[in-house]
Amino acid sequence: MGGRAMIDIFYRVNGMIELSKQETDLRAFSRSDVVWIDLFEPEGDEKRAVEAFLGVEIQSRAQAEEIESSSRFTESETAIFANTNFLMPGPEEYTMEAVSFTLVDGVLTTLRDVPLRTFTELKRRLQGRPRMFPNGYWVFVYILDQRVDLDADMIELMSKEISQYSKRINQQEDINEDFLLDINQLQENTMIVRENIVDKQRLITNILKSDKLPDELEAKFNVLQQDISSLINHTNFSFERLEYLQETVVGLINLDQNRIMKIFTVISLLLMPPTLVASFYGMNVKLPLAEWPLAWLGILLFMLFLLGLVLFIFNRRKLL
Repeated sequence: MGGRAMIDIFYRVNGMIELSKQETDLRAFSRSDVVWIDLFEPEGDEKRAVEAFLGVEIQSRAQAEEIESSSRFTESETAIFANTNFLMPGPEEYTMEAVSFTLVDGVLTTLRDVPLRTFTELKRRLQGRPRMFPNGYWVFVYILDQRVDLDADMIELMSKEISQYSKRINQQEDINEDFLLDINQLQENTMIVRENIVDKQRLITNILKSDKLPDELEAKFNVLQQDISSLINHTNFSFERLEYLQETVVGLINLDQNRIMKIFTVISLLLMPPTLVASFYGMNVKLPLAEWPLAWLGILLFMLFLLGLVLFIFNRRKLL
């Protein structure tokens, strides 16, 4: 009923949970003793061996990614199939990795292609506190709970980053097009985080409707649902705050550009009267006072007078 596979199998022995990492014949285990089977980048033979052991087909990564968000939870007579995305923060943008969960007779099977911190911590906890995990349902709720906590940490870090941007705006520090692009990228990350959280909200909503969910876990899933609702509200607030910052930056950039245009306009207007006088006396015709030896001085003084007059009018009307 199964082949040999390189997989992590957590099973009960005398009240403890042991880990089998070596190449293992699944026929050596009883399904009632196995708590969790973790498939990390499995080959075809490994996946088929676990499917034979469970008696159900496990969805592949490609299938999990193609499933619509509204259909990420399905049930059969013997199994629960759930799919969700785990957020992977990068240096600039976030990515989402699909993880598949299969629950059969209290045995949880996970399928993933990337290392995840939640799984690494869980494996240590399983062997250190085995009583916390009587079956795979408890492992499942622990994974979701830890994942929601990590999402909350990411949202908190994003909130701190938004506060830093807000402080830079108040101090008018490096407010330019690059700054605006940074805010736009933060908006994209916020949307990805929100999408990731909503995905888990739908999953938990469907789990709570399942008849296969143990009654003692219903309260834990309800608490998770409340936590997720709070995170969604927080991401909505963060997105609105980013929109406000974006509008503020655009306004500041426009004001700065308008100020520059105003300076050039005022300079042009100030120079127009002197330029007119200089152009008039620069014509190659005989003009009044042109023969006077100090005509150049008179013309210069007249140009300065016109410049001062324009400055006086502008100041009087508060155009400067």
